[in-house]
Amino acid sequence: MLDTASWQTILGLLVIVLAAWAVLREFEVRLVLMIASLTLGAIALNPQAIVREFVITLTNEKFIIPLCCGMGFARVLQHTGCDLHLVRLLVKPLTYVRFLLIPGTVVVGFFVNMPIVSQTSTAVTIGSVIIPFLRATGISPITTGAALLLGASVGGELLNPGAPELLTTIEESQKALKKHPEASLTPDDITSERCVRRIIPFNFLSLAVATSVFWFLAARRERMLASEPTDAPPPSEVAMPVNYLKAIVPLVPLVFLYLCSYPFELFKIDHRWLQKSRLPDPETFNTRLIGLAMLLGVVAAVIASREKFKETASTFFEGAGYGYANIVSLIVVANCFGIAIKNVSIAERLGDAIKMWPDVLLPTAGIFSVAFAALCGSGMATAQSLFGFFVEPSLALDIDPTHTGAVVSLGSAAGRTMSPVAAVTLMCAKMTGTKPMELSKMVVIPLLVSMATVVALAMVWMPRI
Repeated sequence: MLDTASWQTILGLLVIVLAAWAVLREFEVRLVLMIASLTLGAIALNPQAIVREFVITLTNEKFIIPLCCGMGFARVLQHTGCDLHLVRLLVKPLTYVRFLLIPGTVVVGFFVNMPIVSQTSTAVTIGSVIIPFLRATGISPITTGAALLLGASVGGELLNPGAPELLTTIEESQKALKKHPEASLTPDDITSERCVRRIIPFNFLSLAVATSVFWFLAARRERMLASEPTDAPPPSEVAMPVNYLKAIVPLVPLVFLYLCSYPFELFKIDHRWLQKSRLPDPETFNTRLIGLAMLLGVVAAVIASREKFKETASTFFEGAGYGYANIVSLIVVANCFGIAIKNVSIAERLGDAIKMWPDVLLPTAGIFSVAFAALCGSGMATAQSLFGFFVEPSLALDIDPTHTGAVVSLGSAAGRTMSPVAAVTLMCAKMTGTKPMELSKMVVIPLLVSMATVVALAMVWMPRI
């Protein structure tokens, strides 16, 4: 005879399967996740938890400040043309080594995504330059769109200390460590610098493996299509001279954040600039510091393009509004979905299974992150919803939670990239005249291979605390 918790888990899994089916049938993902969340809440006899999470996340500055300021900064870069000069600087060498165009597009997207944490903005920034260039060399629209998608979304933003996924890792790890004073780590040990250092080797490994596999598959596909290169000259966007002052503007927030952080710490920002309280709150301060960095980037863009000064404010807030409507809203409903899953005891049973079979911790973290992100189309929402499930099991096994956080963050990025409902996938498909599912099919194998490699390395190289 099954108990109440078991029945709730079974019904919960059925609701999750139906939600996945609805998303694959191209129902609006936010509507599907919200209905599924409320249904799971009702099954758990706790629908008020879903409503509470909706309201809290809707006004959570941890997401609103970095994302909205980041999207506003990205829109200002487009308005002033600074983004195009950075892309021209990165793309120009590819005109001399055309056989590297496909992997070069992925790598350029990865590095542009570091300062511009929005994948959609990165795709738009690169696409206006790289798409005409790739098409002029005879590369098919599907391969062009898939290379753009992979580069813009595979995880470049995870090397930015202001990435929301890293903030989630910090918050959840600190929260868990406060409950475990016996651990050798303290909450103060969990910083954005620690998270970035932990994720760097895995991130570059993921980039290298995904790019190599994609390059092989794309080259084989192009040979099958027998696409003949044209003699068309490179588009004028690539041929135009680079304004180096404008080209460095997108890097200003990134450089500022690094210089304010360990090991450089060249700048010390008085917390009273960003907080009224007499005692500083590191979590709030770090979140607002990211907003300050983006605003400094806006100032730099205005200095580099003084003729665009008048429209700068309206452009920034248009971008911020776009970020709230299209990204924060998805995080809100995905968070509700994550809380709902927790309430039907799935997370608890997952934790029990990990304690029984410790070796499944990192594979489970990778698989669940990829699947959840592919379903909801948001890496940020996935990390926020799922990482909390794996913190306690990590501490119970004496594993550094930032190590597990690196796997969850990269799995979230991989799942988002292969999701046909992700905003970046829809944008890449729109710009190349292809279908989102076509692009998803092109990148799914490279991403799965890269994540399997990352998980394998993470299991071999597992730092204890």
